[in-house]
Order: sequence, then C-alpha cells, then structure tokens
Amino acid sequence: MKNKGRKYIEVDTGIDVLVQDIGKGEPIVFIPGFTFSAEVFSEQLEYFSKKNRVITIDPRSHGRSTIALHGNDYVTHGTDLAKILQQLDVKNPTLVGWSFGCLTIWEYIKQQGTENLNALVLIDMPPKSLSVNSKDWVEGPLDDIAAIYNSYLRDAKGQRAFITDYINNVMIQGDLEPEELDWLVEMSLKTPYYVAGNLFASGMFSDYRNELRTASNFVPTLTVVAEHWAEIATDFMNEVAPNAQVEVLGGHMMFWEYGEKFNQLMEQFLLRLK
Repeated sequence: MKNKGRKYIEVDTGIDVLVQDIGKGEPIVFIPGFTFSAEVFSEQLEYFSKKNRVITIDPRSHGRSTIALHGNDYVTHGTDLAKILQQLDVKNPTLVGWSFGCLTIWEYIKQQGTENLNALVLIDMPPKSLSVNSKDWVEGPLDDIAAIYNSYLRDAKGQRAFITDYINNVMIQGDLEPEELDWLVEMSLKTPYYVAGNLFASGMFSDYRNELRTASNFVPTLTVVAEHWAEIATDFMNEVAPNAQVEVLGGHMMFWEYGEKFNQLMEQFLLRLK
C-alpha cells in the first residue's frame, strides 16, 4: 500500500504535487501540517481506505512534491487544493487537515465556499495563530513565535533544532525510538529552511475565524485538540464555532501516536452523518 495509487498532479507550471489515491466510496482527503508529508497519515490511509476513497497530499514544497521558490503560503495552498480536487474529480469530500493543513482547508473555503463539502475534520489548529487577547486560543506568545522565525528558521541547523524540540515536547507525549524521531525530523527537513520560514510567517499571520465560523454553520465539523491546551481551545471553539464538535486527545500528533483512538473518533463522527 505504501506506493499504491501514487501520482503527480501539476498545480502550476513546473510544480508537481504528489498525491496518493486509493480505495472506493465517499472521498476523504488528508492534508499534513507545516513541513510534513502525507506519510504521517499511514494509519488513517490503511484504516479508512477499506470503505472510502482516501486521498493524501504532499503540499507543494513538502515531502516528495516539487520544492518551489514561489507560492509557499496558504493562499496558494488553498488554490492548489482546489486544482487537485478538480483534476481528481473529487465530489463532496471530507477534508481532514492537521495543524497548518487546516489553514489550507480554510483558504479553500474562502475561495470556493462550502457547497462541495461533506464534512471537515480539523486537527489541533487555531484559526488565528496570534492574538493580544489572553482568552484566545493561539499558537503561542508573540515573543516565542518571533524567536522561532528570527533565530531558528534562518538555516538548516536551526530548523533541525526547532523541529526536534517541537516533536519531543509538543507533538508526541511518549518517548520516541531514535529511528522514529529521525524519520520525523528528516521528513520535515525535506522542506528547506528558506521555504519553511515563508510558510511559518504565512501561517502565523493568518486569520480564518470567519471561515471556521461560516463553515461550521453549514458543514459538519469535528475539531480534535491536544490535551496541553484543551481548556482554552475548547472554550474558544465553543465561542467562535459552537456548532463544531470538539474532542480532546493526546498531543499535537495524536492521530499518529494514538492512531486507533483517533480513527475511532473520526469514524464515529462520520457515521453520524449518514
């Protein structure tokens, strides 16, 4: 299954995006987060492709897709997603975004609306990354975010240090085997630091509260948040998108660390739509 159904789709002149398209049935599309590839969704691909058509995407400049010198922002990623769905003739999909992958989904909704969507699964991402309001669910304090951009995403060594620390302290709750950590870090580093910096800035200065609010009013929406900020995230979601279902599980990469539990949560959510 590792290479089954893989193909490249040209989303712009000279820019090819790798997708994996397997299974039959109602389509589910998985979009990874900042600098990661769709390899992180291996458990979801195997589980859901038994009953659904499952599509995973390596966004431009991620994983095995073309490393581009332009379009490394979430406005372009939203446009890329629309082109991919059109070329694959995907109708009424469930879109699943992890972390900054949620920004791609919200940008797609901003550009295309919600008419062609079955459901949304949003994994651990606030719609507005920075705020001066202490009650808002955000990515972190402004000074910390600025330090990441100015001190770490300036060269490959800094990028490696940042992503290694983030994996160990935010993404994963348990202890990783050395080979697991190496796999995740090297996957992330396939996106060069100068591209990662652009993506980071684009994500941190995004504000998709309106898209989240509007989408959750018209499209069934599940948000899965990590335990470390569950209280503020849940309160924020209840205020901004009260129609969305909110569940709490694990760390930032809970769908990988606790794959069985996550898959059951998502399957139960989708079954209630039938």
